[in-house]
Amino acid sequence: MNPTDYSVAWDFPATRRAWTMHMVMNVIGFIGWIAAWIGLLYVLIVFLSPGFVFLFVLPFAYCFYRAATQLRYFPPAIRMRRILHAYPWQVLHDVSHGLSNHPNVSDRHHGWFEFPNPAYPDQTLPLVFSQQIRTEWWHRRMAPRARSQLKAQIGVIWFAGDPRFIGLIAASTRDEGVPCRMHVLEQRTGLQDGQSLTDWGVTPEDIERGRRVGIYPAHS
Repeated sequence: MNPTDYSVAWDFPATRRAWTMHMVMNVIGFIGWIAAWIGLLYVLIVFLSPGFVFLFVLPFAYCFYRAATQLRYFPPAIRMRRILHAYPWQVLHDVSHGLSNHPNVSDRHHGWFEFPNPAYPDQTLPLVFSQQIRTEWWHRRMAPRARSQLKAQIGVIWFAGDPRFIGLIAASTRDEGVPCRMHVLEQRTGLQDGQSLTDWGVTPEDIERGRRVGIYPAHS
């Protein structure tokens, strides 16, 4: 099965499995850290005296922090699902990327990939990692000094989205049949004064599709 044969990425069976596993791991992580916090509290109350409380302050705080961090993974996962329901997969080779600041992106970001504008294929637009959460795997392979075998793992990129609005990237498994390491990228390129989205070839249909994902452009 070719993932690009489907009208939207969600219709590709391997996509649904990959997203479901992604969400399951989020839930397991959240429940696990809550269970660890409860377990520490049980040990403290049942087996130890109040004098040992100071030894548990940092473990309690760390479990609470990790549980709160796990909660931050759920909104991006929901947005992933919306993107997969709205856009088809594209399988792209040797996509331009970098970790340094992109000249067309003014605000702070944590790495970027460039994708062709659907309306003007000769024009590329950057999408950026807007947050540092779960970017370690990607950053290690995007680094200029990364080993060749690591760089090869992002030589083929699965992309669903519209670089004028938002996108989702995924790496390919060894058999190239299942997307993995899915991550949402955002459009942070500022339009110049007097420009609008129509200068990027955006149509009302494009805007409507973006709104289904939760994007409401200000320069339509």
